[in-house]
Amino acid sequence: MSEHEEHGDSHYIKIWAILLALLAVSFVGPMVGIQWLTLLTAFGIAVVKAYLVAVNFMHINLTPRFVIYTVATTLVFMLLFFAGAAPDVMKASGQHWQKPAWIEAERVWAAGEVSGENAHGEHH
Repeated sequence: MSEHEEHGDSHYIKIWAILLALLAVSFVGPMVGIQWLTLLTAFGIAVVKAYLVAVNFMHINLTPRFVIYTVATTLVFMLLFFAGAAPDVMKASGQHWQKPAWIEAERVWAAGEVSGENAHGEHH
């Protein structure tokens, strides 16, 4: 018996409806205006939606265990790389270096000089 026959169409429609409801919550959430709540719900909903898709549509729960370990290991290494690189990459300056474009962009943004022109004065 295949996975589709075991669950039937109603199972997939139910998961689809849950995903749509979570999408609606992720659209309405930022309208509350509380930044920490918006971030918490946005990332929480993203994790839940990714889990639902991986288990119900990609059927990752039916794959051999080594595939799950490989995916988990890849995600851990990706997060470790980001955690190691982000503190330096996300700064505008550091010891013996700086990003002049970022500094200028921050100055322009703070001064409210943002317009429809890019750095070369060309319109899009």
